[in-house]
Amino acid sequence: MLGLKIPKKQADQVRKILLKHSLMNLEQKIKRSDDYVYIPLSKKPDTYVMDEIGLKDIEIVDVEFEAHKKGPKSLKNYLEGRISHQKILDIRKSFDIIGDVVILEIPDELESEKYLIADSALKFTKRKAIYRKGSKVKGVTRTRRLEFLAGEDASETIHTEYGARFLLDVRKVYFSPRLATERERIVEQVKDGEMIVDLFAGVGPFSVSIARRRTVEIYAVDINPEAIYYLKRNMELNKLQGKINPVLGDAEKFLETENIRADRIIMNLPGTACKYLEHAISSLKKGGILHYYEFSSDFNTPVERIKEAAGARKVIIQGKRKVKSSSPGKWHMGIDAVIN
Repeated sequence: MLGLKIPKKQADQVRKILLKHSLMNLEQKIKRSDDYVYIPLSKKPDTYVMDEIGLKDIEIVDVEFEAHKKGPKSLKNYLEGRISHQKILDIRKSFDIIGDVVILEIPDELESEKYLIADSALKFTKRKAIYRKGSKVKGVTRTRRLEFLAGEDASETIHTEYGARFLLDVRKVYFSPRLATERERIVEQVKDGEMIVDLFAGVGPFSVSIARRRTVEIYAVDINPEAIYYLKRNMELNKLQGKINPVLGDAEKFLETENIRADRIIMNLPGTACKYLEHAISSLKKGGILHYYEFSSDFNTPVERIKEAAGARKVIIQGKRKVKSSSPGKWHMGIDAVIN
């Protein structure tokens, strides 16, 4: 099994870095010798992580590790024997972990068991705070009401994904950890030198992830002042290669007044991004790329919407995918389009 061989004195420092990047295999026990510590890996660290570790006397090796004793594999397993099997089946299959915060979706019919469920989630996830979704994401600021259930009532946290760190308050801003893979997919497409507009940027998960690894200029636009506050904090938290220009304001007004010619525009507001399509497309250079997101039951609807908004300009669909489930029969769809 893959392991990292580290001198004992540096082991704790390296362990924290591996945990931060979710690279440590937590199902296996750390192995020790007189001079070295062997940490089990879930996958090989990339050059960014190795640079962050910054040690010469380390080595990736093949090691036999001892497995930890198996505990509950899910929250449902943890609740077995504590509430009825039927009620366990009623609990939503997934919940969001954002840094040290867990956000649960508990149906109204399990109101009387919500604290038991929250306590189990606290012990199972080993996070600091458990909240329950009290409403859907709504309003121009894209926030939802949260009910505190267990742990510490501390809604500000730092979330890490693919080496980027995001400070945010889950009560004040929108953030979805389920879009981590989608964000990484976009980062991989970006080339140095691009001019990018990130509409509905939030705390900067797309913008910061891109600017950490590409020499670009980004206009990150959001109407929520709390989101812009945390975006600026996240620009300080992360070492950026590119430049981010935070913009507090309405996306349409920004596109109308700034007269920017972008190489790439990101529109991750699947509920209402369609209202801004014409303005966004008119701000793209010839051959510019649009990353458009919409809640839909099929690919045809968002694709046709893009073509209609483009008018006489030729649209080439580069990619289309179901990013995540939104509701029964509907998906958070992602469309990549080249606008000529």
